[in-house]
Amino acid sequence: MLRQTLQTLQVATSGEGFTDLTAPLHAAVAASGLQLGLLNLVCLHTSCSLTINENADPRVLADLAAHLRALVPEEGIRPVSGRGELRPYVHADEGSDDMPAHIRTALTTSQLSLSFQNGRLLLGTWQAVYLWEHRRRGSRRQLSLHLLGS
Repeated sequence: MLRQTLQTLQVATSGEGFTDLTAPLHAAVAASGLQLGLLNLVCLHTSCSLTINENADPRVLADLAAHLRALVPEEGIRPVSGRGELRPYVHADEGSDDMPAHIRTALTTSQLSLSFQNGRLLLGTWQAVYLWEHRRRGSRRQLSLHLLGS
């Protein structure tokens, strides 16, 4: 019989970087009692995102963060050619990292669909699910976990 649950997961971040969500997501799937199905994971914020990435070598996450910082610098934007006048962001209501965080979220994703079987997420050997905080200061982030299955 098909069943569904809707849960909220609170995550505290310590600032820009990655928080591994894999263990709490496995726990949520197990607690649901569902064995086979789909977890729809949604980050309910506009300045952080979600990613599935390598969990074995922390240099992968460091390189990802460095690439996105280079692609979306905090000080403003230039033409894609790299030449031309720097234009500061117009939206900076919560500080200089505010608008870059929104752009970084728009370029990544705030929703993932994850299959599970035998009460466990189906992830590759070297994969983990991360919340990617794009703001310098820590925050309390809220995630919606909608599980559908049997």
